[in-house]
Amino acid sequence: MYQNIHIIGGGTFNHIRNHLSLATPAYGTTARMLTHLFNNSLISTSDYHVKLHLTKMADPEFSELETNEDVSELVDTLITDPKTKVIVFNVAMCDFNGMINDVKSGKYAPRLESRNVNPIAILYPTEKIIKKIRKERKDIFLIAFKTTCGATEQEQYITGLNLLKENSCNLVLANDTKTRLNMIIVPEEAKYCVTTDRNKVLDDLVNMTNHRSNLTYTRSEVVPGLTVEWNNSNIPSSLKSVVDYCIEQGAYKPLNNKTAGHFAYKVNDDTFYTSKRSTNFNDLKNVGLVEIKSTGKNNVIALGAKPSVGGMSQRIIFNEHLDVDCIVHFHCPLKMESKGISVAEQWPYECGSHECGQNTSDYLMEVEPGVKAVMLDEHGPNIVFNKNIDPNKVIQFIDKHFDLSQKTGGLVTLS
Repeated sequence: MYQNIHIIGGGTFNHIRNHLSLATPAYGTTARMLTHLFNNSLISTSDYHVKLHLTKMADPEFSELETNEDVSELVDTLITDPKTKVIVFNVAMCDFNGMINDVKSGKYAPRLESRNVNPIAILYPTEKIIKKIRKERKDIFLIAFKTTCGATEQEQYITGLNLLKENSCNLVLANDTKTRLNMIIVPEEAKYCVTTDRNKVLDDLVNMTNHRSNLTYTRSEVVPGLTVEWNNSNIPSSLKSVVDYCIEQGAYKPLNNKTAGHFAYKVNDDTFYTSKRSTNFNDLKNVGLVEIKSTGKNNVIALGAKPSVGGMSQRIIFNEHLDVDCIVHFHCPLKMESKGISVAEQWPYECGSHECGQNTSDYLMEVEPGVKAVMLDEHGPNIVFNKNIDPNKVIQFIDKHFDLSQKTGGLVTLS
């Protein structure tokens, strides 16, 4: 069965009165360019169809998509279609609606007369349509766009990252209409292709989509169970010491009270303790870990909470490197003077995919006696060791090679 790549572009109107509307001007240039690029890319084979949906603002002759409600209905249709594989949400939604003098707004609401009238419009934000896409269909690869005007690079990055996290997007292209700066932001909180070259960033966006939209994931089944307390005696003291040190040094920087990264301990071939998803590791003593049990090659159950998305990488590493049973991962860059650590490309792989885990395992190497590591480019290191190691050796290794005061991608706060 073929699958569809849907590209939605153009701007929308929200009608207030007859002949009076709010609008977000956009005329479909980017959507048309992306359609061309996808049609000429590797993903466009007999297995994929690329479909362009332009609003009436961008295609006044043929389109019937005019308002936010029209786009919402289209999205509902795409969500219910099992052939939908990718949605490129490039449409410029009108983020506000309005009302004048308590008269219900609409295309055919009473027309305002311009003579001797000083109307006051009350504006209010519209519902975010994009949020329902991945909420209802986690298998859809979602690309969103975020525009800023005169923002700094860090402000632009944080704005785009918030959009990505809030709507579970797979990629966000952030662009600034004043500085002309573009960047592609990913769930691992990295940013790629930071450039003013619009053609370059669109080429890279399509290339990343080609690689990332066909990755394999293990969906964990959450069943009732108790949290593994951080002071649990079954968790090795070596892992506790290393993680506690990383926390103290600021390796886990929260965004909306959630931290990126993961850590785990392999209890046996079928069971391990791992960090919890969508939590703040800086409050680890209250958050604790989650126990994971493998029920098959591609199936796991989690007791009481969702595991970190890095759980698949952990399983692959533990299965292929039998001499280690502890892993720590954070999103901090290499120090300039660091040498000897292998660096693996990350851009083709979304964190949590089988392919990301295999890429990590393949490049993992012993850097110092008892310590294996790999640096995922623009992402962060995976550091693995055996529970019997002196934790000070691991801490010294981290201090030597990684800058825990910084974060790959950029800091997620402006202060």
